[in-house]
Amino acid sequence: MTRLFLTLLLLACVSVHAEITPNSLFQDNMVLQRNKPIAVFGKATSERNVSITFKNKEYLAKVNNGYWKVFLDESEAGGPFTLILKGKNEITLSNILVGEVWLCSGQSNMKMPLKGNSGQPINGSNTTILKSNNPQLRLFTVKQTRSDEPFEACVGEWQSAKPSVVKNFSATAYFYGRMLQETLGVPVGLICSAWGGTPAEAWTPEEVLNSQFKDFKWPLIPSKPHRDPTVLYNGMIHPLIPFTIKGAIWYQGEGNKTYHENYTKLFSAMIKSWRDRWGQGDFPFYFVQIAPFGFGGDNQAYLREKQLKTMLTVPNTGMAVTLDIGERLCIHPAEKQKVGERLALWSLAKDYGFTDIQYSGPVYKSLEIKGNKAYVSFDYADLGLSTFGKELTSIRIAGNDKMFYNAQYNILRNGTLEVWSSQVENPVAVRYGWEQYVDGALYNTAGLPASSFRTDTWDDYQVVKD
Repeated sequence: MTRLFLTLLLLACVSVHAEITPNSLFQDNMVLQRNKPIAVFGKATSERNVSITFKNKEYLAKVNNGYWKVFLDESEAGGPFTLILKGKNEITLSNILVGEVWLCSGQSNMKMPLKGNSGQPINGSNTTILKSNNPQLRLFTVKQTRSDEPFEACVGEWQSAKPSVVKNFSATAYFYGRMLQETLGVPVGLICSAWGGTPAEAWTPEEVLNSQFKDFKWPLIPSKPHRDPTVLYNGMIHPLIPFTIKGAIWYQGEGNKTYHENYTKLFSAMIKSWRDRWGQGDFPFYFVQIAPFGFGGDNQAYLREKQLKTMLTVPNTGMAVTLDIGERLCIHPAEKQKVGERLALWSLAKDYGFTDIQYSGPVYKSLEIKGNKAYVSFDYADLGLSTFGKELTSIRIAGNDKMFYNAQYNILRNGTLEVWSSQVENPVAVRYGWEQYVDGALYNTAGLPASSFRTDTWDDYQVVKD
């Protein structure tokens, strides 16, 4: 009788717990977000409780429909810590740090590794790789996965920054994270989820596309199914939700340049959908304006304009301009350090209290006409403008005939750009960088480049070549 009682008691104790599997982001060496409630979540085989212990405090999560989630208390930066998860099984995760966690996503310019691609180098990669040992910087690369249905798990591994790891990690993300870690002095975790040659709709939930773009025919390429609408959101973003993050950085746009008309609406909807599904409010979302490259036409300029409009209309976003570091013959510029660090300036200024720095390049503000000259004013140029000795070759001016001529210019001490041409007696419009390839040369005094812009809305115009 005693033996039977003990057996039944043991079975009862075991049955109150479920066989548990944490989300695939929960591993040894991970980084958890500081100063926010920390979501810990996963799957279980039965509707029982899961015990989670972190920093000597136990939390209980009830399993519902095979899933469980609990929020740990906010924590200051530090570590290493241990996270213990108990159900029918027990899982111990070690060497965990608490600091800043950022999602890094987009297409090939975000995916491009620090070692470079074949025939496409990264400036300074060897030295950067050699000096990359940093246990306070942790990296996670999401395996490229397309799916027609939302996935619950992804494939990847948390690793400390070191040469063998960093060489294969996103160059843009690495330079971003390195600047944050060195400036803040706290652990930084980067989750890179990127796939080359992909449009924004591939990263957007199906219900968002169906509700806002129900009449739009997305261009499908049968040989490239990873470009299909929603499939990368399903396979590479949904599995990360609701892992607690500080924010996201994004480098994409080339995949949408041939049908740029709806890009602001699409990109804005994608950002909102991620924020809604994460449930962490309007978290910071900083992105890169595409760099110039020498393919014909002007659709890149329109795409850059749509990206700028996104920054100006979507709350808590920022844009790193790359108009000065493009390459005529390569869509993947070698200069990734400036890209990552320009993104980091946005984060440091807007999210971490470094309010005394300039973090954005000049953005067109207004146009004033006086006689035969145009005067262009800018935001983010409080200390004025400079070309840093470069020639400003992509500034043009037009009258009502919509004929744009190469312009002469002066940079005035009040930060205004004075523009004129002997060919235009009565100017009405100015454009800068409005072409596929341009070597941008207009900066503020912090060396941050101005975005391309136009003061008109014409689609029927001509450029008069000298």
